[in-house]
Formats: sequence, structure tokens, C-alpha cells
Amino acid sequence: MTTTNEVAARYRTLADAFEQRIHDVAPEQWSNQSPCAEWTAGDLVGHVIGTHGMMLGLIGRSLSSAPTAEDDPLAAFKAARGDMEAVLDDPELARTEYDGLFGRTNISATVDRFLGFDLVVHGWDLARATGQDEHIDPQEIERIWANARELGDNLRQPGVCAPAVEIGDDAPEQERLLAYLGRDPR
Repeated sequence: MTTTNEVAARYRTLADAFEQRIHDVAPEQWSNQSPCAEWTAGDLVGHVIGTHGMMLGLIGRSLSSAPTAEDDPLAAFKAARGDMEAVLDDPELARTEYDGLFGRTNISATVDRFLGFDLVVHGWDLARATGQDEHIDPQEIERIWANARELGDNLRQPGVCAPAVEIGDDAPEQERLLAYLGRDPR
């Protein structure tokens, strides 16, 4: 079983990487198309910030006042991240339970499973959209694969993941994962 301290540490690592990618986006790149058909690079960051708010809402909290992702993507993400870290750093809040789509759970487990997924996968999307390094840590590839397999067909819903992209079995693990998640990694 993963402890709330492990979740908080993993979240920080993933948020650090995502924040760095936001930082490295040139102003003219925010309108670049992302691998997600409906979203630009800016829309993608707005989505990740919105997911932070959705997660907080599960336990009756909300994002604090901050610039919007459209006005200042980096400041908006930093604020959302701070809100999430405040929850994860408080063991009582991190263990707050609620009834989720997959049964009774707590916010720490949900952040680890779903927000962690978003930070990694949308981090790759942002890197692809803006010409940054697209490398995903092999441990995260393994975790995302496990989540994706467990979610199965639930991934294939509008706004979640597109249909899998055909790619050879001999492709590197990261490419196979991204293709499974509806992205063309080539």
C-alpha cells in the first residue's frame, strides 16, 4: 500500500516536471496544436489545472484565487499545485474519503492514480506540442501502463483517450504506451 508521504513525494516529482515544461514554452507556442485533437498547448495546461480543481472538489475544497491559465499558465499551475500540495501534506486531509466512480477511496489515492496519470501523459503532450524533450521516466511508464490496463475500455470515452494508434510490437515501451493511449508517438 502506498503511503500519503509517498504520494506527496511522487506528486511533487511529477508536478516539478510538468511545471518545467510550462516554463519552457515560448509565448508564441501556446497556440500550438497538442496531440489531443481538441486542445492547443494552452488548453492542455488549462485542462490539467482544471483537473486539480476537480480533485479538490471531491473533498469540498477548491482552487485558490490565481491568474487563469490563459493569462499566466505558469502562475496558474503553481497556484493549483500549491493547493494540491497543501492537501497531500496534511495526512488527515490526504486520507479524506469520498465515494468515487470506482467505489470508496481517498483523495491521496485518487491524486496518485488519476492526476499522476494526467501530469505524465499531458506532460508528454505539452512537450510534443512545443518541441521539448519527450522522455518519460521508465518507472512512470510502468505505473501508467498498470493504470491503463486496469481502466481498460473506460479509457475510450470522449475527453479521455482516443482509440489506440497502430504501432509495431517492436516499438520502444514509451511509444507503445502512448499509442495505446491514442497518441501517435512517431
